[in-house]
Amino acid sequence: MHVIDSHTGGEPTRVILDGAPDLGTGPLAERAKRLADSHHAFRNAVLREPRGQPAMVAVVPVPPTRSDCLTGAIYFDAGAVLGMCGHATIGLAVTLAHLGRISLGSHRIETPAGMVEVTLDDPNTVTLQNIESRRVRKSAPVTLPGQRRVTGDVAYGGNWFFIVDPSPLSVTVDNIPALTDLSIALREAANAQGIGGEAGQPIDHVILNEPHPDNTGQHRNFTLCPDNDYDRSPCGTGSSARLACLAADGLLPPDTEIVQHSVIGSQYRLSYQPGPCGGVVASIVGQAFVHAETRLFFDPRDPFNSGITT
Repeated sequence: MHVIDSHTGGEPTRVILDGAPDLGTGPLAERAKRLADSHHAFRNAVLREPRGQPAMVAVVPVPPTRSDCLTGAIYFDAGAVLGMCGHATIGLAVTLAHLGRISLGSHRIETPAGMVEVTLDDPNTVTLQNIESRRVRKSAPVTLPGQRRVTGDVAYGGNWFFIVDPSPLSVTVDNIPALTDLSIALREAANAQGIGGEAGQPIDHVILNEPHPDNTGQHRNFTLCPDNDYDRSPCGTGSSARLACLAADGLLPPDTEIVQHSVIGSQYRLSYQPGPCGGVVASIVGQAFVHAETRLFFDPRDPFNSGITT
C-alpha cells in the first residue's frame, strides 16, 4: 500500500494512494458507510500500531460524483469513519501538491459532508473553505457521574461537537490526561442523555475551549476525537462549529479573522461568511508538511498484521 504521511499543526494525516478497498460508486456518504460497515479490519491495520500512530487520520481519495471537483475524499481515524476532516483536507492538498498533481490556486474536493474548497497559497499553506456549519443547541446541560452538570453548545462543522466554553479545566499540556477523561465522560453522558444533532446524531467530538493566557483575545482548545485521542491541531471542523456558535451569539462579525490555538500551541487563522441556510461558511488557514512516503506491507504471518487493538 502506497501512502504519504503529513502533519497539519502537529496532527498526522495518511493519504492512501493505492491499496484501499473498492468502495464502489454512488454518493460519498454511501461509500463512507461501506467503509465503516465492511472494512473495520482494514482501518485498524492502517492506523493502529505498529503501522499507524495515535491521532492519525487516513484519507482515501476516490472518484468524485461532481464534475467540478478535483477528487473525492473519505476520512477515517482509528475510532470512526468521519464526515469531514479539516486538518486532513489541508494535508491532502499539500500531499497532492507534493506529488505535482495540483498547482497553486483553488480546487474543489467532494467529501461525505459536502463539497469543500482548498486554496493552495504556497506549497505548505492552505485556505480551506468548509461546508456550512451551524449551531443546533445552546447551553445544553449534561449531567456527569456524581450529579455534576456541565453545559455546552451542540454544533455541526462536518462532524458533531459538544463545545464547552470556558473549559472547567485549564487547557494545558500538563492537563491532557485529565482533559481527555473529562471529554470522554462528557461525550458518553451527552449521547446517553440524547443530546446531539437535530435528527438524533450522536456527539463524536468534544471541545474544551478557553481564552489564551496572553490576554490578546485569542483562544486555545482541547479537542477529543472519536478514537479517544486528542487533536494536535486546533481541529478544522471543530473550529468551524465554534465559529457557528460565535456568529449565533453575535460575538464575531463576518470577515473578522481570529486565531485559534490547539492545546500544543499550533494555530489556525479563522473567519467566516454567512451561509445560505442560516449557518456559517468557515475559512480556515493552516499549514501542513509532508514527512514520509512509504509502502505498507501486510504479511498474514505477522501476529499484528491487523493492528494492535488492545
